[in-house]
Amino acid sequence: MTPRTDSAAAVSSTATVADAPRSELLQSVVDVARAIFGAEASSVFLLDEEADELVFQAVSGQGEEFLVGRRFPAGRGIAGWVATSGEPMVVDDLSADPSFDRSLAESTAYVPNALMAAPLISDARILGVLEVLDPSPQARSGVRELDLLAMFARQAAAALRVITPERVREAEERTDLAGHTLAGAQREDALRLLGSLERLLRGVG
Repeated sequence: MTPRTDSAAAVSSTATVADAPRSELLQSVVDVARAIFGAEASSVFLLDEEADELVFQAVSGQGEEFLVGRRFPAGRGIAGWVATSGEPMVVDDLSADPSFDRSLAESTAYVPNALMAAPLISDARILGVLEVLDPSPQARSGVRELDLLAMFARQAAAALRVITPERVREAEERTDLAGHTLAGAQREDALRLLGSLERLLRGVG
């Protein structure tokens, strides 16, 4: 069964207090993924279900100067397949893969030869897709590495949901016994989750 999508929790066009920590978190995700898998680039797309589009939300490496905020139809390319199926995917030779949308890649000014992609899933909801482009041959050599990427993506999705605009607004409306808002604590929890997985990946990679 394909996990349900949840664009409301993932994409918001309105600036909120959660935008800065969310951007920081997602940039950490792509920077760590790129480093762990020895990739030329890494990106996170979040799903905007209402528009049926995937949106570049963070980029590390090639394209980071101009791709953030760019949108494309959610059904296109390998990222679209991963978002629809909810399954991770690795392709060693994109020139031979029919799922690869070369024209879409060319429009980003970087055409990879290989990639790995995993869905950002939390509570059975697809929030988006994490991709690493041209990972080192050793990093994409087997199921173990793809499982690591999928695990990283799941942890990143869990952290992302902690600091979505809706969750932060709820936290601001609830105060703890000392009278302090919980938004800061939620942000720290999200970054702690990501840090834990980064240490795990570096230890076994």
